[in-house]
Amino acid sequence: MEMTQRLYFMLPNVESAKSTMTEMLRAHIDKGKIRFLGKRGALPAELPEASVFQKTDITHAAKIGILTGGLFGLVCGAIAVMFPPDGLVIDLVSVPIGALIGALIGMWAATMAGSAVPNTKFEVFQPEIEQGKVLMIVDVPQLRVEEISTQVSKNPNAALRGLEPAMSGL
Repeated sequence: MEMTQRLYFMLPNVESAKSTMTEMLRAHIDKGKIRFLGKRGALPAELPEASVFQKTDITHAAKIGILTGGLFGLVCGAIAVMFPPDGLVIDLVSVPIGALIGALIGMWAATMAGSAVPNTKFEVFQPEIEQGKVLMIVDVPQLRVEEISTQVSKNPNAALRGLEPAMSGL
């Protein structure tokens, strides 16, 4: 399985983003691996916009929701087994069922909240984006990171602004 690395480049404007997109395609980077984040409504249709998962904290919120909801459900299930209501016998299976139900409800509630919160990774880029600059997010094979970075940096106004650790290229 090929490992990829996510690169973040700040580009000066939409025109520069279009030309950089063309360069990425010429370098045989799959269009599905390239995303852009710009001022609301400023990106043309030919520039693929960052996904909801990239623009919001939905993924982080889901993880927190699963953990907290699962823990809460586990505790509630254990309490129900230890102190059942009068006349009711609650089986031990209620504990993992409570944890599962709590995790699902926690994930649902947290993702609803997380979808409204901007991704905290991009807070550092927000002032530049508001000025009209465009953030390019590109996932490249780990062996080509240096090559792609060099190619983009030929544009004197483009700047490599971050790297994420290697991830499996699913």
